[in-house]
Formats: sequence, structure tokens, C-alpha cells
Amino acid sequence: MSREKLPTVYILASRRNGTTYVGVTSDLPLRISQHRLGTFKGFSDRYGVKLLVWFEQHATMEAAIQREKRIKKWNRSWKLRMIEESNPDWRDLAEDFGFAPLR
Repeated sequence: MSREKLPTVYILASRRNGTTYVGVTSDLPLRISQHRLGTFKGFSDRYGVKLLVWFEQHATMEAAIQREKRIKKWNRSWKLRMIEESNPDWRDLAEDFGFAPLR
């Protein structure tokens, strides 16, 4: 069974107010799994950025990529404020997709 592709911008964090990573994908559950397994060697793996703290779905991949680029240019306080507005406890939203809690 194939999953529906949903262009999504997401933010991962190492912990509350910790290091953040902004990304884009068409398959959020798969991408979460890749980050948690360390499939991609790079920033998120190096800094232990694995908590899904914010995401936003878009109608097209082009729109999602444009939004990701915009958010990446924001200063840190704007990103943290956006996370706090929708997820004030910095809960790991990946658990809503069936992922086991990290710790």
C-alpha cells in the first residue's frame, strides 16, 4: 500500500530551545525515520536533531520548498516563536505518526 505524498516543511530540534533543523519532504513519516536512524550523515545527525516539533503541509512541492527557503532565512527567535505558538511544550509530534518516544 502506498502512502499519499504530502509536501511538508518541518522543523526538528535536539531539545527544547536546542539546535533546530528546517527541512522539506513529500513523505514526512519516512523522513522522520531517516533522521532517527541517522541515514543521512550531516547536520541533523551530527547534532542529534531528531524531535519533530513543527510541520506544515502544502498543496505542492514547489510551495513547500519556497516556504522552507523563507523559514531558513528567518532569525532563530522567529523560528522558536513559531514552534512555541503551535507546540508550547515542544512535544515530539512524531509520536502522533506512531513513532516511539525518544529518550
